[in-house]
Parts: sequence; structure tokens; C-alpha cells
Amino acid sequence: MATGHSLGPDVAAVILAGGFGTRIRHLLADLPKPMAPVAGRPFVEWVVRFLARQGVTRLVLSTGYRAETIAEHFARHPLPGVSIVCAPETEPLGTGGGVIQAAGGLGGPTPRLWLVLNGDSLAFADLAAARAPLLADPGVAGVIVGRYLADAGRFGTLDTNDDGRLLRFAEKRPGSGVINTGIYLLRHELLAEFPAQRPLSIEQDVFPTLLARGHRLQVVTTDAAFLDIGTPESLPEAEGFVREHAGEFLA
Repeated sequence: MATGHSLGPDVAAVILAGGFGTRIRHLLADLPKPMAPVAGRPFVEWVVRFLARQGVTRLVLSTGYRAETIAEHFARHPLPGVSIVCAPETEPLGTGGGVIQAAGGLGGPTPRLWLVLNGDSLAFADLAAARAPLLADPGVAGVIVGRYLADAGRFGTLDTNDDGRLLRFAEKRPGSGVINTGIYLLRHELLAEFPAQRPLSIEQDVFPTLLARGHRLQVVTTDAAFLDIGTPESLPEAEGFVREHAGEFLA
């Protein structure tokens, strides 16, 4: 199932799949954004198949708008060897609150690491390589996967020191930069440090709080192909993107 670069059984994933998809609502009828049909499957299923290919087989989907459509899909179309739990929001939790609720709904053994990523984007990063700083240095509390873009103006960027340690999330600005792919590897103990407020944003609330408390967050930069389906321009690109990278997914 996994490639030679497998994350292993001590990692569980939270996929943030609660997006309403305001910018592409007119293209989706009544579907939540992660359920956008792409190459014969909902986009979020491609995210799951990418993770399964890298050895992640315990997943929780944090769902919001039309949560039942996501749960029904995976109930009807289970993936062999992959455990998928849905954790629907009954009130707005934000991305950070969604992670906490989803993590509590996993069941089974507590993972050492949580892999957090979005259900409406894909970056074909080597996740085992992204984990390396956590294995090498117990002082690293979490890893953020970034990607260099020559034109990063549509995204916020990551400011780091020379060693790759995160200093701050920068606002959108013209020019090049390392963008946040929305992929995080966090030690389980770090979840207890999340602020209690709800809704809670990972980027705007959680990471600034962790940095203020002295936690070390490392940025690992990848040049892997990346697509966010959240705009009317990018959603139509998803079909070709998935087909071009078919080898990245569990068959």
C-alpha cells in the first residue's frame, strides 16, 4: 500500500473537509467543496488515496457543510485497509477546533504524530521526509510543509530563520515566497497547547500562540506539485492534475 517512504502506524491524519466553497459554489451545486467531482471520484477521496499510498491508514475527516454527503460516500466506497471516521461539526469550530474534535473521535491507540491537511488541496510531498526533523530533534514540536512559488501573491507566506524555524505567518503580498501548503505534522502532546476559544484558526490563533509559548515549529520546503481547488480558475485544473499524477495514489 505505502511507498518505500512510509510514515508508519504511529501517525494518524485529520483531513479538514468542512469547506463551504464560497468562491466556487456556483460550480458545485449543493456539494461541499471537498466533494467536488474530479476524475471520477470526489476530490477528498484523492486526498485519502494519496495518504494511503504513503502508509497513513487511520484518518478522521473534520466535516461541516453537508457533512452527511461525505460520510455516506465513504460508507458506500470504503478503501481496503483504511479506517475513515467522520467528525461533523455541530457549531463552527474553525480549523483548529476541527482538529481537536476530530482527534478526539479517532478511537484506538493514541498516535505519536498527527498529520493535518486540507480536503480541498493536494501537495505530493514526501511525508516521511517531512517527518525527519521530528525524528532528529525532540525539541521540534511540529513541522509545516511549505512550497516555494515565484508568484505567491494569492497566498500568505511563511517567514523563517536560516535554519528553517518558523518565525511568523506573513500576510498576502506580491512577489515570490514559501507558501503554506496546509500540511502539518504535530506531536500529539501539542494538541493540549491549542487555545480553548472556538472558533479557532490554526494559522491565525494556534500557531501564533505556540510560537509565543516558545514551541519550535520547523518549515520543510518541497517542490512537489501543488493544487488548491478553491477558485473558479483552479478547480477545472484538478482533473488533469490528478490524472497526471496517478502514481501518487492508492490504486
